[in-house]
Parts: sequence; structure tokens; C-alpha cells
Amino acid sequence: MKVLQFICSTGFYGAERWVLALSKHLPDSVSSELVVTLEPGTEELELVKQFKAIGKTHQIPMKGRFDLRAVSKLADLIQEQDIDIIHTHGYKSDILGVMAARKAGIPCVVTPHGFENAADLKLRLFIWLGCQSMRFADKVVPLSKQLLSDVEKFNISSEKLEYIQNGVDLSEVEAVRQTKTNKQKEKKTIGFVGQMISRKNIKAILDCFESLSKKRQDIELVLLGDGEDRSSLEAYSKTLDCAEDIHFLGFRNDRLQLLRDFDLFVMTSTLEGIPRCLMEACAMEIPVSAYDIAGIDQLITHKESGLLAPLHDIQRLEQDWENLLDNTGYAKRLAENAHTFVQEHFSAQRMANEYHDSFTRMLEEKNNA
Repeated sequence: MKVLQFICSTGFYGAERWVLALSKHLPDSVSSELVVTLEPGTEELELVKQFKAIGKTHQIPMKGRFDLRAVSKLADLIQEQDIDIIHTHGYKSDILGVMAARKAGIPCVVTPHGFENAADLKLRLFIWLGCQSMRFADKVVPLSKQLLSDVEKFNISSEKLEYIQNGVDLSEVEAVRQTKTNKQKEKKTIGFVGQMISRKNIKAILDCFESLSKKRQDIELVLLGDGEDRSSLEAYSKTLDCAEDIHFLGFRNDRLQLLRDFDLFVMTSTLEGIPRCLMEACAMEIPVSAYDIAGIDQLITHKESGLLAPLHDIQRLEQDWENLLDNTGYAKRLAENAHTFVQEHFSAQRMANEYHDSFTRMLEEKNNA
């Protein structure tokens, strides 16, 4: 079986790491290949570098941000490489991938990783087109129950929908977790890892930290990741009284080592699938404080494996931060529960096994048609 993973990547975020985790854990009987679009600013993708240890990589040149000529190039690649299934990730990839699969005569699997609540009208139209393209895929496999519910709104036939719960490569997290020490630090680290885009609502993290730092000077804020909102967030942080204790570190290859040393992991997203960064924080046994939204609630149970505040309730969020920073025994117990839960329910190996079964059924149905 030859499976082609297709993503129009702009960096190295949750979806890219997810593609690596899935491909790495599929059985040896599956030949995994990767194709990305080659656009301005994507010439040296970290995903491509890391995927080469798993299988072949390919690039489809595009003139501009969206080029329909890429469909024919992708269909030609599918036929040249004798691909059995194409698996797409993201609005643009879904549109181009579904069309190329139809042209090449192979099944297409679409995995929604999350929906963007964008304000820009053009982007919202593009997202809508991407969602409509799912109706023409052979299978649509969302990562979370909330995403499954969201996808059902696009009138996708029930026989095309399949739910496979998200998973993450926990082996690398566990290896780093084992190196954790209890050395004393001058300041406790409140941290975030993820893409810096509107739905992550990172300004709320900055505002909460600003408020808390007025009451205590033993904390620092570390933000790992990049994205279109980073520059404006950095500019905003410089206007805050606590600016010297806020550190934007960008994309880091040593993110797991940095995550290991967080005293508290925080999220204030307004929309999520099942965030990989949160799964890694749980697997790393870091106490978690977040807003109570769909997707996050599949990982964190309030007062059992973390603390969840009502969406946009920044006062409650600040109280939760203080509680977890000061009540270390309580925070440790919640973090241990989160670690156990993620290990039992969200492993990449379990996810890959379920995808392999799905791919196998699809090819059997195609051959028997």
C-alpha cells in the first residue's frame, strides 16, 4: 500500500507533526510518501527534512498562493509513483487533493485538523470552499468529536464520515520527561506552545500574565511558536509593565526540553480540534490551565487532570494560574492524572492502526467495485 500525505505547509505546527507521527507509526507494509506545495517562503520546510527519514518527499511548484495547475501536476505525480491513496490536510490541500484524486482515479481521505474563525472575508470564503471539497472525498476523518460535529454541518454523507481519535508520538515526549530535574529556578515558568494565529487568542495569555505579575514577581512567560500574529503580539507585549518577563522564542527544535521545564502550561484558544501541544504538555506531566472549549475538554477534565475556566473569564483564569503555581501538590496530582489519561487514550500507534484499517477497507471496496 502506498499512501501519499499532502499538505500545503507554511511552517512546522501541529498538523505537520501529526503527519510525521502517523507516517512513522503505520506498519512496514505501508509505503508513506509526502508531497508539499512549493510556494514563496516554504523552500526549506522542517516537515520535508524530517519526513525524509520515513519515506520519499515531493514538491509541487505553485505560482502564487493558489494555483489550479497544481492539480494536474499532483495527478501526474500520483500516477508516476503508483500511489494508492492520497491523504490531505488543510483547506488548500483538500481542494487540490480531492480534484487530483478524482483525475488520477484513486481514493482521497481528508482529515480536518481544525477550523479557523477568521474575520477576513476572502479567507472565510476560501475556508468555505475547502469545507465544500470534503463532500467529494472518499472519507472524511476528523480528529475530535467536536470536529466531527462541525463537519456534519457541511452535508457530508454519513457513509463517508469516520471518527479516529487524535494521537501523538509520545515516545519522544516520554524520553525527555525522564530527564526532568527538580532544580530550583529564580522564577516559575508559565508557558505556551503553538501556532500564533487568531483562534489561539494569545493576547488573553498576555493580559492574564500582566495582571498576575502586578501581584508577584516570581513568574516569567515563555511563548514557543510562530505565526501571522507573532509580530503584533510581540509589539503589544512591549507596551506591558511586565515586558521584560515575557519571552517570545519562536520555533525551536528543543521545544520538548523547554516544555519539560514549564511550571504551568496555559491555553486560551477560542476554537480547537484536539491540540497536539496540549497532549504533549499532558504527556510531559505539566499542570494545565485552559479555557473550557470543545476539543480541550476531551483532554482535560476540570479538577481531575487540569483546571478549565469559562471562555473569556480572565479573572477565573488568573485564579487558576495562581492555584496551580502555589499549590504544588495539587498541581502535581492533576498533572499525573493527565499524563495517565493521554498515555492510555491518545497514542500515535493506536491512531495509526485505526487509519491502516480504514485505508485497507477503502482499497478493498475499490477493488471489489
